[in-house]
Amino acid sequence: MGRYRGPVCKLCRREGEKLFLKGERCYSAKCAMERRAYPPGEHGRSAQFRRRRESDFARQLRAKQKARRVYGVMERQFRRYYEESLRRRGLTGLNLLQVLESRLDNVIYRLGYASSRKQARVLVTHGHFNVNDRRTDVPSMLLSPGDKISVREGSRQRKHFKELRDIAAERSVPDWLRRDVESLSGEMVRLPERLEIDGNLNEQLIVEYYSRR
Repeated sequence: MGRYRGPVCKLCRREGEKLFLKGERCYSAKCAMERRAYPPGEHGRSAQFRRRRESDFARQLRAKQKARRVYGVMERQFRRYYEESLRRRGLTGLNLLQVLESRLDNVIYRLGYASSRKQARVLVTHGHFNVNDRRTDVPSMLLSPGDKISVREGSRQRKHFKELRDIAAERSVPDWLRRDVESLSGEMVRLPERLEIDGNLNEQLIVEYYSRR
């Protein structure tokens, strides 16, 4: 499956806001948005002074691209998530965000067991987590309410997981998840509500983007 392998700070600069793709670095003075808060590219610095009215299509495209970049999903997979959201009952936009939030790498990030979704994907790919007591290495696995996540016994002696209890305890967990820091485990209790998902994502514009044809 394809992956974006370029500098992720460029993605934040392109969207004109922090997407928090690099964990703790995004909160420090080293963040690229702190030093170069203008679009990347040869004309990026001058582009910030040119104010043009965006078309409806441009706003829809930017909303879709932002969501893709926040969750680290490529276009083909993102479209599949949208089609899955259409088949579900309820609001398509909310369904889409719930699907994205249900990804295993995102749940591990929300539980505080990784500093970013990218780090969570690496940890899952290396086989450090069990889902319902079965080892999995698929970051895109979609979880359902009642699914349980835990760090594998063979991984607990690694430096990252030895230090994780103290680090994770300082990170907040949304109400739709339950976490046990001592056992390095967690559970998806229910699907998240809209107010529990990042407010800077505009799911309505994403639905309009895919509905324009």
